[in-house]
Amino acid sequence: MSPRLVVAAPASGQGKTIVATGLLAALRRRGTRVAPFKVGPDFIDPGYHRLAAGSPGRNLDPVLVGEERIGPLFRHGCAGSELAVVEGVMGLFDGRIGTGDADVAPGSTAHVAELLAAPVVLVVDGQGFGHSLAALLHGFRSHRPQVRVGGVLLNRVGSPRHEQVLREAADSVGLPVLGVLGRDEEVVVPSRHLGLITAAEHGRRAQDAVDAMADVVERGTDLDAVLSLARSAPELPGPVWDAAAEVEPADRRPVVAIAGGSAFTFAYAEHVELLEAAGAQVVAVDPLRDERLPERTRGLVLPGGFPEQHAAELSANSALRREIAELAASGAPVQAECGGLLYLAEELDGHPLCGVVPGRARMASRLTLGYRDAVAASDSALFPEGARVSGHEFHRTTMDPASGDRPAWFRYGGPEGYVVGGVHASYLHTHPAGAPDSVSRFVAACAR
Repeated sequence: MSPRLVVAAPASGQGKTIVATGLLAALRRRGTRVAPFKVGPDFIDPGYHRLAAGSPGRNLDPVLVGEERIGPLFRHGCAGSELAVVEGVMGLFDGRIGTGDADVAPGSTAHVAELLAAPVVLVVDGQGFGHSLAALLHGFRSHRPQVRVGGVLLNRVGSPRHEQVLREAADSVGLPVLGVLGRDEEVVVPSRHLGLITAAEHGRRAQDAVDAMADVVERGTDLDAVLSLARSAPELPGPVWDAAAEVEPADRRPVVAIAGGSAFTFAYAEHVELLEAAGAQVVAVDPLRDERLPERTRGLVLPGGFPEQHAAELSANSALRREIAELAASGAPVQAECGGLLYLAEELDGHPLCGVVPGRARMASRLTLGYRDAVAASDSALFPEGARVSGHEFHRTTMDPASGDRPAWFRYGGPEGYVVGGVHASYLHTHPAGAPDSVSRFVAACAR
């Protein structure tokens, strides 16, 4: 897989998601098989990428999986495609803070672009810019030569005269303008406390938004020039990530239910692939609709999402809540991350929930966001005591208390999460591709 490009920006809010999603959909309209990726731990943008590309949106996060896995995971996600589009995160050089590396922060878009030897399209919000754009472009292109900025796409351009000035600025530093999007062509996707509303919740309107992004990009972008830039990427030799090579298969094939639907959308594509490779029969369950767990369920995965937006409906489904509580009481393995933790709580903002962990959840005034290094505080169905992981927190809720008698993790700030019987529940998101042993351990526990 050679043709590829990274869609980046000088900062957040410049229009990366519209451009990346629009490019995926516009190229697909041309008959090009495209593979979508997102830098970092974000779960929301890949949902729109999936609609645009017709294939799973995947994350590339060196902090969570290790930089040695980025190339193999990328090649795995590119299977059957003709071109890959990677949407960046924040500004081009923004990544994990506190590392002391100002050139290329771990987990940054620049870090991933360098690992993939992929050319970068820099999306710049043109509002307020004139000839000074040249200085910005020169700085981003020269800051780290190993990261090749191959072109610029101008967003929110006000008039033909404004476009001319910005094109002159880009030309003065030798960067081709690959597209120009006007201020009157903005596509608005509703957002809330944790960013955009997920594609799963947005329903038909999400597809309409993707179609609108494709229209805007088609009108304003030289797609042939974009393809030419993508094809300029060198070959990327190396191994392909293989789920079967990462895990130990269990003796039996236990049924593992994984929550989905509108309330639980934060799951990495590789998680199901690893569960199945370890021998699990993975069956979906929607806690907003299904009143029963799948037959013969021996384990349950509750990924993150937005249960706080659906607390009343989740609470009303008392039959499924009761089944989950009984499953947990039986000692069956249950993995719950962030939104899954909230669902297992006694209540969320006064709405009774599963009551599996002895804590109450509520909305908070502040967002908790960032990478976390953690150590397993208790032996569990997922991790042996003392195991070290890199994870990510992203929530605007709190649990009281923050941990149980057997915490899930020790991390900066103290103990966090709950280990109760076979239950491992925590705010911490981990990437299963970065800790495949935890998947083997989980499925083996389900099989027992």
